[in-house]
Amino acid sequence: MANYETALAQMYALGHELAQTPSHKFDLAHIRVLLAALGHPENRFPTVLIAGTNGKGSTAATLGSILQASGLKTGLYTSPHLVRINERIRLNGKPIDDDDFALLHDVVDRTAERLVGEGDLPWHPSFFEMLTAMAFEYFARCRPDMVVLEVGMGGRLDATNVVEPRLSIITDISLDHEKYLGETVAEIAREKAGIIRPGGIVVTLPQLPEANNVIGNTILDVGARAVNAVPYVPPVSPGSDTYMSGQSPESGRRGQRYPLEVRGETILVESPLVGRHQLRNVGLAIAAAEELHNQHIENQGTVQITPETIARGIRETQWPGRFQVVPAAGDNPEYVLDVAHNPAGAWALRSTLSVAYGDLGNGREITMVFGVMRDKAVQEITEILFPIAGRVILTHANNPRSASPDEIRQAAARMAAGMDIEEAEDVASALDRAREVAGPKIAGPKITGSGGLVVVTGSIYIVGEAMRTLGVRI
Repeated sequence: MANYETALAQMYALGHELAQTPSHKFDLAHIRVLLAALGHPENRFPTVLIAGTNGKGSTAATLGSILQASGLKTGLYTSPHLVRINERIRLNGKPIDDDDFALLHDVVDRTAERLVGEGDLPWHPSFFEMLTAMAFEYFARCRPDMVVLEVGMGGRLDATNVVEPRLSIITDISLDHEKYLGETVAEIAREKAGIIRPGGIVVTLPQLPEANNVIGNTILDVGARAVNAVPYVPPVSPGSDTYMSGQSPESGRRGQRYPLEVRGETILVESPLVGRHQLRNVGLAIAAAEELHNQHIENQGTVQITPETIARGIRETQWPGRFQVVPAAGDNPEYVLDVAHNPAGAWALRSTLSVAYGDLGNGREITMVFGVMRDKAVQEITEILFPIAGRVILTHANNPRSASPDEIRQAAARMAAGMDIEEAEDVASALDRAREVAGPKIAGPKITGSGGLVVVTGSIYIVGEAMRTLGVRI
């Protein structure tokens, strides 16, 4: 059996998960052939399947934490990863260990090679198909009570969409991955709605009219039951910022705190996920948990999810890189790490910065470390984010899809004239430069001045490399 490093190298040798042609990536027949040869591991555990453009990872992490707090052995499959590929496959919050990863890669890879050699598969499965099959095999062996699966991209033809979920969740839909999913919100929504099962349950929230129409019609066409998560989203008004942002007096962590009625009982929601957009994701997770309550699952009996375990699960959610604040210390300024990678995510980051840092523009300047994938809406993202920065340092991740600093500068040319924009050859160099220009003055353990704020954003890959460089633990 190959060791972990060899398994990792072989996985990455398959190329990036979006590097191949759409037709090559999107064919459920191939993943079904692979899973059949493995004995259909995807059928040996109950699942929840989550699709959407933004928020599906946050919703998955929150729901997974609620299920775990309720005493369920819980699997979680998400993508992409921040620092290590193992983060994508978790059991009760713990990433798959290196030995299990290597073993499962060996099992799935040997099976795939045999299928190609016998002519049952036209080519070797893609990176994402391999990883999804490995995750299914891992969960089949560990026998969790419930597995929360985040769709990789789209829904209808995503490799995860071979399961028969207990329920489906659709988070907010907007423009992203248009090359693969369609040029309009309606076209993209049709792909996301592909996870809705005939006679199944789908949890969602009202959103853009084009998406609402597609989701609503799909639910009617297949006879599914819609669950509206609106009762679990607190009212948002200008005056609500005082209790939705700030630090918990108990933990000292930045987050959101608000009372919410669940099953006739008032709980205090304390979510570490910052930003008004996260209120919707938490609401979806609560609504899904309520639907799963009292369901019968093998080996567990009747699932008991209480208001108290919902509150605890939300409080204990871990989903790094989403408006994650790294406090100033030593020579380091304060950092905000956020994976805003499309226009909707960029607007969410801009809004959350405005709420969380009321002193911006009042002596507190943002230095932005920015890098993005070239297949994203680079011009639109830069037009949303760059105006709030006093200085922008362009860089790129170690990823073949990553736009070069020069490509970003050209895309932003229309609005970047007169802006202070620099370029750095890699993320580590960009952070060194940001530290030079934004470092706070320190007197002992406390910051004596307001200091600068460094915002690292544009891509999960940029944030992941920044976390490695800064030594931020996942």
